[in-house]
Amino acid sequence: MPAPPPPPRVTDDDAPAVVCSGLTKDYGHGHGVFDLDLVIPRGEIFGFVGPNGAGKTTTIRLLMDLIRPDHGAATLLGLDARRDSLALKRRIGYLPGELPQFPGVSAGYVIGLLAGLRGGVDPARVEALARRLDLDLDRRYERLSHGNKQKVHLVQAFMHAPDLLILDEPTLGLDPLVQHEFRALLEESLAGGATVLLSSHVLAEVELLCHRIGLIRAGRLLRVGSMDELRTVRAHRVEAIVRRPSTLAVLTSLPGVSEAAIDGERVTCTVRGSAGPLLAWLTAGDAVEIDSHELTLEEVFLTEFTPPPGLAPAPQR
Repeated sequence: MPAPPPPPRVTDDDAPAVVCSGLTKDYGHGHGVFDLDLVIPRGEIFGFVGPNGAGKTTTIRLLMDLIRPDHGAATLLGLDARRDSLALKRRIGYLPGELPQFPGVSAGYVIGLLAGLRGGVDPARVEALARRLDLDLDRRYERLSHGNKQKVHLVQAFMHAPDLLILDEPTLGLDPLVQHEFRALLEESLAGGATVLLSSHVLAEVELLCHRIGLIRAGRLLRVGSMDELRTVRAHRVEAIVRRPSTLAVLTSLPGVSEAAIDGERVTCTVRGSAGPLLAWLTAGDAVEIDSHELTLEEVFLTEFTPPPGLAPAPQR
């Protein structure tokens, strides 16, 4: 019997943009990233969301081979994050969360230095990006504000039209007009076939930009999905004016109702799933005004990351 044919080779173009398998960096005392499994397909913007110290920057540094995992592995664009680190850095646009210092030189010199190390960067592309971000390349880098230093590193991240952008808090310190231009650059990169992994605390921006979101806390990935998938049970915040409200105990006993309060005729609560029992309660109490909105990403975020009573999350890197 002839031997079975070998499995088809997964080429660079076939592979997901990012694959993490059991990725772990343990600093001790609960600090680090633990057993991270994550797949980011090509052509999407993936948002990494979590409180300060959740492990976002540690994960990004592992992907960039700036630190080494204790165990587990990661591949980027079909290449091993450690073995193929040099080749990958030519294809990745990276914005670090902590900006490096370059004393005594101009912003343009910094970008030129990094472009020379990378090779193949069109100076006209650099100048066009600087104009779009309103960056003066002749100013001394060390005298720039944080927002203008951020622009320098956004230029170097985008200047070579990378296949993968890894951006740690990319809009930190940027004014609204520059944030708008940054979003336009992301859309253009995506249209050109790039993939984006970004971490952010600007939750409204993540909700606006990202196709999928990963929620991370204390070094562990809790949930991954689109906004619709993260809201597996629809949740609404309800505010109402009720002339004859029943007791708070009855309100909180209704299916799906939580975070309830009654202040005179003013009733507030959150309802998850069917709103039928709550609507019946409001009708029986002669509700004269009802307003509701679906939970935003920020409200989902706060719900996910509220620690149990008496337990504060350990600080992470």
